[in-house]
Amino acid sequence: MANVSTARPGAGMETRESWVPMIAIALGQVLMSFNVASLPVALGGMVASFNVPPTTIATGIVMYSMLVAGFVMLGAKLNQRFGAVNVFRTVVLLFGGAQVLMTFSPNATAMITAQALSGAAGAALVPSLVALIAENYRGAQQATALGALGSARAGAGVAAFLIGGVLGTFIGWRPAFGILIALSAIVFVLSFRLKPDHGRPDVKIDLVGVVLAAAAIVMISFGFNNLNRWGLAVAGPGAPFSIAGLSPAPMLIVVGIVMGQLFVVWTRRRQAAGLTPLLALEVISSPRERAAVYAMFSVVALEAMLNFSVPLYIQIVQGRSPLATAIAMLPFNLTVFFSAMLIVRFFDRLTPRQIGRYGFMLCTVALVWLAFVVRNDWSAGPVLIGLIIFGIGQGSLVTLVFNVLVTASPKELAGDVGSLRGTTNNLAAAVGTAVAGALLVGLLSTIVLGRVAATPTLTPEVQAMVNLDSINFISNDRLKATLETAGATPQQVSDALAVNAGARLRALKIGLLLMAGLALITIIPAGRLPDYKPGEIPDPDEVSNAK
Repeated sequence: MANVSTARPGAGMETRESWVPMIAIALGQVLMSFNVASLPVALGGMVASFNVPPTTIATGIVMYSMLVAGFVMLGAKLNQRFGAVNVFRTVVLLFGGAQVLMTFSPNATAMITAQALSGAAGAALVPSLVALIAENYRGAQQATALGALGSARAGAGVAAFLIGGVLGTFIGWRPAFGILIALSAIVFVLSFRLKPDHGRPDVKIDLVGVVLAAAAIVMISFGFNNLNRWGLAVAGPGAPFSIAGLSPAPMLIVVGIVMGQLFVVWTRRRQAAGLTPLLALEVISSPRERAAVYAMFSVVALEAMLNFSVPLYIQIVQGRSPLATAIAMLPFNLTVFFSAMLIVRFFDRLTPRQIGRYGFMLCTVALVWLAFVVRNDWSAGPVLIGLIIFGIGQGSLVTLVFNVLVTASPKELAGDVGSLRGTTNNLAAAVGTAVAGALLVGLLSTIVLGRVAATPTLTPEVQAMVNLDSINFISNDRLKATLETAGATPQQVSDALAVNAGARLRALKIGLLLMAGLALITIIPAGRLPDYKPGEIPDPDEVSNAK
């Protein structure tokens, strides 16, 4: 590896490492971010290719995030035991293989499997990136590298929307994922420029903790993802089984929460016995750290809900192209990108508590605004204003809460903070996407059934032409073709299209208002964030409450 020595006035010689290893590390982040950001853009294309409802495609997004969240703590320990470089190379190859399956998926099952494999790779890739930066860079170079890693994540998201939008419109959705096959090969080759490490064979992996944590996250994610399909309370026709007539979906969520509590109890016992835990509980021991976790979960879940809702509406409801989706979401993604970088300039002017409260206030105002101004054209000026305001709040909050977690914990727990961040981010993304799908489809079903009953021309015979037991988002063109093929009269077709259009828009508006409610509620835990600026002496009550 090439080294360059430079001298600073008043200082000794400082060795500067080559930035080539950082290219491999940053591209590793790009692999994950580009993949998950490309899924919403490819929503319409995959629905058409696999002939499945949008909620099935959402399962792929949930599967990726669920696997990362469930096994990222295990991934961190694997990096420590076997060495970050070895793990990095192995999972990059696994990720590339998963993208081969993704690119050539013959059906939705293969697509979901590909995302599951990508998530498994991502669980080990996430903690390896920070470990590799720490191994390859020191001092100012290390700070620059960490900043570049954050920029790579945001930049990959913007690129995915633009590249995926263009390719999806003019060629198809598959080439966007094909790019990741070539990129994986490039990253693998560049990984040989990383400094070798040999790991620590003495690191013990808490297998019981792995099982408890993974089971908790998988059950919670899977339960939320199947609320609409299996039933919110009473078991629906699609439920695989029922217990006394109750849906298994909410039961999975409850059992998952219980498993999470068991994980905490087990970890405490392991720490008390002097054994290495899967996650050091010190990183969430104070109210301000728990407040940061709650805030992080909320803001990432809100972003996931919006990122699913907008492409759903543009591509499935309006029947527009992936490029139109990319253009509609570009102001939001760019705003998040710049807000995440620029908010650090306000850290010495505003306290974390103030930024947290203001950020969630902005998110609340933006979502309420969107609920009232959204029409059938997402590119309308008022809608873009709402997306930009939400992006300012979202980008600021993501940077803030991670900064609070890092600064609140000692440096030796940095790996545990990274694991906690990866778990929280990806669990929130999985739950947010799943809830958005279940919420919007559930609202749509309720509204459609009510309006159909109030429309005399939509007789039981016409209703039988469309499966009202499985209502989902479809375009007016598809509904019209179905009804005309089944022999409905022009008046019946016209009334059905009016019901479909009105119900979809109302479901979206109510969904946005419910998202605004979540943002508003999160102002409460944001009030527990630290209330002092860097360099200030905290109030004694503040320190006391933080313990």
